[in-house]
Amino acid sequence: MTRARIRGLGFWLAIAATVAVLDQLTKWWLGLYLLPGQAIQVTPFFNLVHVFNRGAAFSFLADAGGWQRFFFIAITLGAIGLILWLMRKHADEPMFCLGLALILGGAVGNLYDRVAHGHVVDFLDFHAAGWHWPAFNVADSGITVGATLLVIDALFSTRRPATEPPGKAVR
Repeated sequence: MTRARIRGLGFWLAIAATVAVLDQLTKWWLGLYLLPGQAIQVTPFFNLVHVFNRGAAFSFLADAGGWQRFFFIAITLGAIGLILWLMRKHADEPMFCLGLALILGGAVGNLYDRVAHGHVVDFLDFHAAGWHWPAFNVADSGITVGATLLVIDALFSTRRPATEPPGKAVR
């Protein structure tokens, strides 16, 4: 591995760490001002809430008997391992690695919640005409933006297939 690739990997890991730290700081700050279950209206379409999610996205498996905590921890650890491997392998592909870094930071932020508290803290509540989007947090935002970047990268990338010789890009 070249020195440039190692430096590049460190940059992506710093972005992931920033997302995870921002996620935890915002949850800590929220806990200073709101009790669990409490909400504050910020605008006519946005509230700050303090809710717990024992499930995954959109509260998937939130009502399961408690086993889902360890299931989601195991899934997250596997995803983190895969992301680190992909980031190392593709450290010189900026859009791809940025997407992975955002997902990694979000995964680590939510993993910390699951391990430390047994649930994920959500606090951003957008709503319109009585319909509320499921509450989410900074980690969820990192995962969503990261996944969007991966889709954009896949659609518009000019990566060479592994069998193509260098210098011959696929269009």
